[in-house]
Formats: sequence, C-alpha cells, structure tokens
Amino acid sequence: MVMGLTVILLLVLFLPFTKIVERNLEAFLFVMGVAACIVSRSFSWHLVQEALLHPLNITIAVLAMGLLFRWFEKPIEKGIRRISHAMPFRLFIALFVIILGLLSSVITAIVAAIILVAVIRFLRLDRKTEVRLVVLACFAIGLGAVLTPIGEPLSTIVVSKLDADFFYLLRLTGTSVIPAVIVFGVLAALIVKPGQYSSAMETAAGKEPGMATTEDGGLKAETASESYKEIVIRSFKIYLFVMALTLLGAGFEPFIEAYLLDLSPRVLYWINMVSAVLDNATLAAAEISPAMNDKAIQDILMGLLISGGMLVPGNIPNIIAAGKLKISSLEYARFAFPLGLAAMVVYFVIILFLV
Repeated sequence: MVMGLTVILLLVLFLPFTKIVERNLEAFLFVMGVAACIVSRSFSWHLVQEALLHPLNITIAVLAMGLLFRWFEKPIEKGIRRISHAMPFRLFIALFVIILGLLSSVITAIVAAIILVAVIRFLRLDRKTEVRLVVLACFAIGLGAVLTPIGEPLSTIVVSKLDADFFYLLRLTGTSVIPAVIVFGVLAALIVKPGQYSSAMETAAGKEPGMATTEDGGLKAETASESYKEIVIRSFKIYLFVMALTLLGAGFEPFIEAYLLDLSPRVLYWINMVSAVLDNATLAAAEISPAMNDKAIQDILMGLLISGGMLVPGNIPNIIAAGKLKISSLEYARFAFPLGLAAMVVYFVIILFLV
C-alpha cells in the first residue's frame, strides 16, 4: 500500500508539468484520487457521498459570481475607473489589493482573479510594474480566500475533512492572514509609481475593449469578457477538481497517519514549499487530518498559502491571471519566488519566537 501511494504521490507532484496533464489537470487528479482510494482500500458509500456533495458550495459560488460579474461587468469597470481617479493612486492600489484579497473569501478566488485582470486593463503601467502588481494581488487573493470554505478549493477541502463550521478558518487563520493581506496591499502601493499611470481606456481609444495594450509592452487581457460557455465549463472543472481532492485526501489518509502526523508542524511548514509547483489544495487534502491540533493545522496552512503564490502552478488566481495576461512562468517567478521566500522566513520567525 505504501509503495502504491508513494508512486501516486510522485505522479501527482510531477506529471502536471507535462502539457497533456496540464490541459486536463482536473481529470488527471480525479483518476489519481480514485487510484489512491483503491490502493488504500478507502472506498465507501460515505466517501462517495462526500465526494459528490463537498464541491457543491464552491461550485455554486463560482457559477453565481461568474454570471453576476459578466452581467454587471461594465458598471463595475466604470465604478473602478471613477474610484481610481477620485483618490491618490497609491491609496487606490493599496485598497484595491487589500479589499480584493479579503473579498476573495466571499466572491471566490477565481472571480477575484477575473476582477484583477479587468482592472489591469485600465492601468497604464510598464510591464515590470504590472507583473509585480499582479503577483502581489495574487498573493493577497490566495491568502484571503482561505477565510471561508467557499473562497477556494483548499478551504473547502480543509473544512470538509475536519467537519468544521463555516467560520472555523476565519477564527483559525484570521489573525495571520488579514495582516498579511494588508502588507501585500501596502507593498503594491509602494511599487507602483503614480507617474506611470493613466486610464488604458483613454490611451487605447479606438481599440477593441479588453484588448488594450501599452506602448511600453504592458500586459493585455486575452478577452473582454467571458462567455456563458466558459463560465459553465470553469464551474464544472472546479466541481471535478474539488471532488478529486476529496478522493485524494481520503486515499492518502493511511499514508498521512503513518508518516506525517509525527512530524513537527514547523518541518511540514517548509516541506509545503512544494505547493509552489503544485496547487496547494492538493497538499492540504493529503496532509490535514482531524487528529492534528489547531496550531499544527494553522502552521501547515500558512506554509501552503504563502508558498502557493511563489510560482504560477501554485494557486488558482496565479493560473488565471498569468494565463489571461500572458505572463510567462519565468517572468512571474522572478519576482514572486524571492518575495514568497521572504514571506515564508518572516512568518516562520513569527511562529518560532512570537507565538
């Protein structure tokens, strides 16, 4: 059993780097989840029910918010444009990143990433600054989304595995996550120079909405808005993704009990840097157990959340923003990896000496 689960874990860690698996990640993880349950003999009617029901809340939230954003996209964009001109630009950037990060726990990390892409369309910034702004916002979104079980797959999986209430993660991680989101918002304000800004709508007059570009090579959005088909397909993929993670978590439970529960949470904190190359929800599904105490779960989650922003594959907001804004993995990593590593060190010092 241990050998079989080890092989499955290695496949889950490395095959997503291949193009064929990357394009069909949800189906691949579902197959791996079923395989893990077969190897560990974890299949039961109760597990099947959990796998079918657990993804419903986040799937409904993603579908509803995707539809609402599509219907009200123009008023939202106009409102954002007016607000950006009504206050100092640095203050606007800070508040935008902070509010978007915290709201991601309600509107979902996916919709927050779509809003981020929409706002980037209206900002005339040099490409380097734009990439940095996207990275900082993705860190904030990835962290803030964990505060409720509808924010992202990781929070959905953790709450379901622990059979916890809706506000459990807010109570558990709020004092760590909320200050971190604020810090990323302040950093975003500091790296954006006001003189670099003007409305992309003004500078791109006569161009197709949503395809605005900057003369200095700034980012551009792939499309102006999503079709109903794209929204429905994405919602289905999220359902399959969370279902797959539920099966993976159940399948790896014997492996966790044998090898991970005895490790110090501070060791797992650094081991979880692997979530920079693998969606952190997958690792949460494998590591989190009801047998752990709250402090251990908090430390594990913070390691997953911070390192999840370090590379494009690490979290859903990174994947969406980088894909739509044509940010390469290397371009993203040049700023995100050292930033995430510094954040990991800072938080480790906090839990080591101050908690």
